[in-house]
Amino acid sequence: MVLPQTSRATEAVPQEPPFGYAGGMKTRTDLIAFLDAQGIAHATLDHPAVFRVGEGDEIKAALPGGHTKNLFLKDAKGQLWLISALGETAIDLKTLHHVIGSARLSFGNAALMEETLGVSPGSVTAFGLINDTSRRVRFVLDAALAKADPVNFHPLTNTATTAVSQTDFRRFLAALGVEPVIVDFAGMRVMD
Repeated sequence: MVLPQTSRATEAVPQEPPFGYAGGMKTRTDLIAFLDAQGIAHATLDHPAVFRVGEGDEIKAALPGGHTKNLFLKDAKGQLWLISALGETAIDLKTLHHVIGSARLSFGNAALMEETLGVSPGSVTAFGLINDTSRRVRFVLDAALAKADPVNFHPLTNTATTAVSQTDFRRFLAALGVEPVIVDFAGMRVMD
């Protein structure tokens, strides 16, 4: 027997977003306030703008832990992806779609990056997930980066680097409701 649906059964119940998560795009200041509100310890170093993984080696030398490269991608079906990996990790974009179960991948454009993550090219960061309130972006975390401690990301701008412990990075993701897909890029497989 099939029961008729009522309008109440199909309506979503609005829920209050976590602190610092409602409204427009978050800034570096908003991100730091969010980390503080979540009890996430962090340290930020201001520096000249860094646009590529190979730049800023002297900055990286001053900061212990895993330094990241972050790729904003869109698959052929329109799904958005953010990959955060150790800077030295090799990522084969031609075959990655088989591993993560996506359609073929290409780089997302700057306008879409700003619309979903609130960052511009050169500033792509896992911390940008704070701006993806509609959960349009699937997050892929490099298995090697998942073992690094601490981890270093741009705080929504490429003129600074913010370090957090691996445990606190996972707490950040959990506070946003983001479950990462962890990929071993050396073995090209999803980790359990």
